[in-house]
Amino acid sequence: MSDFEWDPETYLALMAEEIPDYPRLQTEVAAAAATGAPTSILDLGIGSGLTAQRVLEALPEAKLLGVDASSEMLAAAEATLDPERTRLQSGRLEEPLPDGPFDLVMSMLAVHHLDGPGKADLFARIASVLETGGRFVLGDLVVPADPADVVTPIDWIDDTPSSLDEQLTWLAEAGLTTHMHWQHRDLAVVVAQKD
Repeated sequence: MSDFEWDPETYLALMAEEIPDYPRLQTEVAAAAATGAPTSILDLGIGSGLTAQRVLEALPEAKLLGVDASSEMLAAAEATLDPERTRLQSGRLEEPLPDGPFDLVMSMLAVHHLDGPGKADLFARIASVLETGGRFVLGDLVVPADPADVVTPIDWIDDTPSSLDEQLTWLAEAGLTTHMHWQHRDLAVVVAQKD
């Protein structure tokens, strides 16, 4: 992954411009994450904290640990989220995950920055920090079966999405049971449970 820095001031405008279905993706990730009333949440690539804020609003008993590689985005998340319910730390997806167990691990628009082996490795590490019965909610770019469904610009350098089938295979290899929560064009929300 590159060291590209996201600007919290322009993040939402950029997402709306580059990802036409961003608001729906955020809504579907938050809805999938709030299912089952998890109380301990790990958000990988928390960004500005706006999706985490929606999840925490739906789960008044939950506490969240957010991880992001961008100090600017962590500062934005800190300004957005309730400090009584949130801890934030710097970290990259390739690094060891915080010690669990967590009821829920979530990630939105971060995992597509990893190549295939990186995704498979991350999914195995996520499974290892999930509580039995815990879930991983992944909302991200995918390579759709129909090339006409590619609507989000990607550079194949920082953005390396994989097909949905590949990711479902890697999640299953990590010992997680998956189901599709939502899919539209080149976006998908997958829920993977540790049984």
